[in-house]
Amino acid sequence: MKAHYLGHVVFYVKDLERSLSFYRDLLGFHEVGRIFNGAAAALSSGRTHHELLLIQVGDAPGPPSGRRRGLYHIGIKVGDSLDELRAAKKELEQAGVTIDGMSDHTVSQSLYLQDPDGNEVELYVDADESLWKNQPGTVLSPIKPLVL
Repeated sequence: MKAHYLGHVVFYVKDLERSLSFYRDLLGFHEVGRIFNGAAAALSSGRTHHELLLIQVGDAPGPPSGRRRGLYHIGIKVGDSLDELRAAKKELEQAGVTIDGMSDHTVSQSLYLQDPDGNEVELYVDADESLWKNQPGTVLSPIKPLVL
């Protein structure tokens, strides 16, 4: 067996509409449809049938803070250039979203933030793919601060 790519992520969320405001309205995913009597929504960037499924669970406990086993964060590509990453940062700041960190990973440049339920989200743009295609180990380069 050979994995082709990561197909989708499913999040349990406290409030579906609040999460849709973030993922659909702010980040630009398209709502494909709802299931479970409207308690869940499938979202897509257009790459495939859905990359994200949000399921409302109400006041169930959220993710614990700090280092732990389990999901650390999801990465969402938001463009192909630093200008697009700058524009995303500006849009997030205008929406009142706190940017928790910015990193230059050599193969990509990233913003880090939290969704309304405290899940970490990485928004990124890729650097020139020849960097990692010609030298796959480049993905392990030391992380540098990113200034936008």
